[in-house]
Amino acid sequence: MSAPSLMAFLGASIILTIAPGPDNLFVIAQGISAGRRSAVITAWGMCSGITLHTLAAALGISAVFYSSPVAFSAVRYAGAAYLTYLAFRAVRPLTSRTDGPPPRPSDIGHFRRGFLMNVLNPKVALFFLAFLPQFVARDSGGVAGQMVILGMIFMGQALVIFSAIAWFSGTIGDALNRQPRWPKYLAWTTAAIFLGLAIHLAVASM
Repeated sequence: MSAPSLMAFLGASIILTIAPGPDNLFVIAQGISAGRRSAVITAWGMCSGITLHTLAAALGISAVFYSSPVAFSAVRYAGAAYLTYLAFRAVRPLTSRTDGPPPRPSDIGHFRRGFLMNVLNPKVALFFLAFLPQFVARDSGGVAGQMVILGMIFMGQALVIFSAIAWFSGTIGDALNRQPRWPKYLAWTTAAIFLGLAIHLAVASM
């Protein structure tokens, strides 16, 4: 891979990552509902899922989703179900009769939440399968190795951008959550975002 090719790949990756989409909304929802630290950790979990998608694309596993509508739908519905579960979890404390503040997910829980959000989206797998090969120098050999390198570059820039989004949205969330009435509204807003993402994923086509 030449330097110009890598720069073109990095530029395209940054534009695609900044563009509004489900991942950005997911991180913002975490920020406004759970605060800065939780949102940043969730973003790290999402970016870690890129490693699996990169390996799947490099090894040709993602091609299964492209050739098998059944496999694509199975993962798609699993992801939609998980997002629906997160929507329920967001508002469950509001309907609980227990006293005291509701328990919040641990750092590991937030990391796992972001990781599963990314991994259970087959459209991400198809994206990497289509995007990475465009910047591979086939005459240089080692196609799988080049795809892994490109995937790690993509993950690096995504980590920076999503962490920044998480930081700013979490800062706003921390400020709003200190107000007496805002946590309830933020919880319902977060649930609505998660449910909207679930519907979007459920009706997605290959």
